[in-house]
Amino acid sequence: MAFAGQITLAITGASGAPYSLKLLQCLVEANYQVHLLVSSAAKVVFATEEKLTLPGSPEKLSEFFAERFGAAKDQIRCYGKEEWFSPVASGSAAPKTMIICPCSTSTLSSVATGASNTLIERAADVVLKEKGQLVLVVREMPLSSIHLQNMLTLSNLGVTIMPAAPGFYHQPQSIEDLVNFVVARILDHIGLDNQLMQRWGYKTPN
Repeated sequence: MAFAGQITLAITGASGAPYSLKLLQCLVEANYQVHLLVSSAAKVVFATEEKLTLPGSPEKLSEFFAERFGAAKDQIRCYGKEEWFSPVASGSAAPKTMIICPCSTSTLSSVATGASNTLIERAADVVLKEKGQLVLVVREMPLSSIHLQNMLTLSNLGVTIMPAAPGFYHQPQSIEDLVNFVVARILDHIGLDNQLMQRWGYKTPN
């Protein structure tokens, strides 16, 4: 099957599981092939925030999300945290766009220092060195000077820093509306059209 494009989505252990689920759903619906990386801490967050127990193996995890979102065969490809022979670990094979959503400040720090101790960190490092598009949806409050310095370091390298901070000018009526606001902005930044929220200055048709 021909996909519209490829993208790497990493989910780390910050609060914000609903953002990652909605984002993954939108990418699948847009016919993107998603190279999905889920940290061990993220699985704890999923259990806490969504009451979802995620499978341990990458293969079962791929099947779980494919069934949940009606994905095509091989549309969602999951990898283990030390699967160094996966496409995302190499500049010759990795997608040029990567989103980390939500992004913990631990992951932020590792990416800013080029640690590459896990596949998520290595995948981000690959996108940086290949001059691709890296989007970090950071979720923390308040932010320390260390967090801010790491953000500035990455911003100076062209990384898009998008704190998970929904707006309220669109008169949200539910948590889903707030989630959609953040996900819509992420999709905007990777150039993917969406209708998740009412745009500023536009009125909803009667």
